[in-house]
Amino acid sequence: MRQDRSTHNKLLSALSNEEYNRLVPYLELVSLPFKHVLYEPNQSIDYVYFPNSGVISMVTITEDGETVEAATTGNEGMVGIAILLGVDQSPLQAIAQVAGDALRMRSEVFRREVTRDSLLYVLLLRYTQAMISQLSQTVACNRLHSVEERCCRWLLLCHDRVGSNEFFLTQELLSQMLGVRRASVSVVAAILQKAGLIRYTRGKIRILDRQGLESASCECYRVVKTEFDRLLGDEET
Repeated sequence: MRQDRSTHNKLLSALSNEEYNRLVPYLELVSLPFKHVLYEPNQSIDYVYFPNSGVISMVTITEDGETVEAATTGNEGMVGIAILLGVDQSPLQAIAQVAGDALRMRSEVFRREVTRDSLLYVLLLRYTQAMISQLSQTVACNRLHSVEERCCRWLLLCHDRVGSNEFFLTQELLSQMLGVRRASVSVVAAILQKAGLIRYTRGKIRILDRQGLESASCECYRVVKTEFDRLLGDEET
């Protein structure tokens, strides 16, 4: 039986008491306020993060400053997966898009403590495969699906991770994540609100009809969720 733990991160929660207790001295609880940057593109990743709450976006930034989200991480995963793969930089920016908190570990400690014979290492390999699937699906989604469908997908991903029907989300932020003009997001938000799927006031989104939002989303949300469930759904058994 696993003891009570001061973490809501699903990877850490899946560990045996022995493995978890071995790692605890190296884990530091940190807050992740809105727009907090965990690391910048092509700069050294000093820490890996195991989110307890909130939403972290992996963002591509072009030379002219345009942005688009490549992947999303919440309490199901880890930020800084490049360290697991043997490199110390990522071409993506990691930024908190919904405020929360995380347990962080120094990268050099992670390399030393998370060995190939540990359960966390095995879980992170599965998580990496799930992230690759998410990245691949995001590429297709950005190319083939409407802004409305993509917006619904993003809202569903956030809803899954924040554990609340209401969360802070500006139109400016959403436009940056989707790689579209803010005016396009305003139109979509109005459509979804008129349909009774969401309520949007003063930078806050409230999910009113989860099932309706899923119906309005493209298949990408379901595809990615199914893959995460397949690879990581038994981690707490």
